[in-house]
Amino acid sequence: MITKTDRKAERIRRHKRVRRKVSGTAECPRLCVFRSNSNLYVQVIDDVKGVTLAQASTLDKEVKTKKANKEAAKEVGTLIAKRAMEKKIKTVVFDRGGYIYHGVVKELAEAAREGGLEF
Repeated sequence: MITKTDRKAERIRRHKRVRRKVSGTAECPRLCVFRSNSNLYVQVIDDVKGVTLAQASTLDKEVKTKKANKEAAKEVGTLIAKRAMEKKIKTVVFDRGGYIYHGVVKELAEAAREGGLEF
């Protein structure tokens, strides 16, 4: 009998594998992406202290597109870059959260780079 794969469990497995290698510090925090069916969330995290330094999502008032699509990803990427720059954060480590670097995640990363973040 063929069993259906659990996509969420597979993503979590990939994320754990990535997180073994990627960790954020105060000098170079981690830019973490979470994508749901309806929204997109991004955080800049210092893993040493366990503190979120900046965050942005499609639920923010500055973001006009309220869906998890490419246009919203561009807006959220520029917003997180702006908020990180206000807190003097220039370099980050990109954590794609187990998602494939394609589509929404790629657009978000490119917009954050254009906004001034280096990774």
